Amino acid sequence: MKKIYLGVDIGSVSTNVVAIDEHGDVLFDRYIRTNGQPIDSVKKGMAQLKDAVEGQGYEVGAVGVTGSGRQMIGLMVGADVVKNEITAHATATVHFHPDVQTIFEIGGQDSKIIIVKDGIVTDFSMNTVCAAGTGSFLDHQAERLGVPIQEFGELALTAENNVRIAGRCTVFAESDMIAKQQYGYSKADIIKGLCDALVRNYLNNLGRGKTLHPPFVFQGGVAANKGIVNAFEEQVGHKVTIPKYYNVMGAIGVAMMAKNQVEKSGQPTKFKGFGCIDLDFTPHSFECNGCSNACEVIKVVVNGETVAMWGDKCGKWSSSRL
Repeated sequence: MKKIYLGVDIGSVSTNVVAIDEHGDVLFDRYIRTNGQPIDSVKKGMAQLKDAVEGQGYEVGAVGVTGSGRQMIGLMVGADVVKNEITAHATATVHFHPDVQTIFEIGGQDSKIIIVKDGIVTDFSMNTVCAAGTGSFLDHQAERLGVPIQEFGELALTAENNVRIAGRCTVFAESDMIAKQQYGYSKADIIKGLCDALVRNYLNNLGRGKTLHPPFVFQGGVAANKGIVNAFEEQVGHKVTIPKYYNVMGAIGVAMMAKNQVEKSGQPTKFKGFGCIDLDFTPHSFECNGCSNACEVIKVVVNGETVAMWGDKCGKWSSSRL
């Protein structure tokens, strides 16, 4: 049996599922809209993976999970590794681009900048507060302008005038775009100005106090937007590389980490099998009144049985399920 290693990156906007082989080559990848249903989106991705590998002589050797919903989904699939997005993205990028020194990553709801030296993360910044420049904001602006998001970046490259848009905040950016439309600027000019503003905001905020060295690698769903890529190259003064699997790099990275972990430990994988697709997996929450912290405790129920709890600061509930 040939072994494959699975990676799941579960975010608020997208769910990414991949399978890699012994050499780190990608055998399967899916980018799925989460649509507020992380459990359902993971089940959908795992079902598609099962269909793709069934009968091919593959055996799952390890599973890794990353992303904002990693704890819950890690429990659901039986993850061998549950890691943060910074480590997962850096692992995949260094594998495909060993000489990388700066990683730009912009997803659906957050953005990151990762500094790498000799294949090791030495610094990073992450913005989970402001949505300016993220995929969801760009989707909204494309819809408001009546431009398909697939054509958004291409249109920016046809701009004939430089338009300065305020990009420090989504509210200011949108109101400034409306004002520029009223002045008679074309959609292409406004979109180019928006791309420039969002990249300027990204570099000023996440790159503040950091020295950014090439090679630069840009990944995450927004890397498909050629207008944003062009704005990055203009502002850093260097070519910016887009990886082949730019939109699923986190999932690839955590799959690699899971492979290394299982091989190092010598223990069998904790993967629960593709039967996890059929589990009645339901999260609930309640507020603990045991002290003034009033923690929101997440309780996970599988087929009527409570299998895990987390979110409490003191361990009163989480330790009871260990």
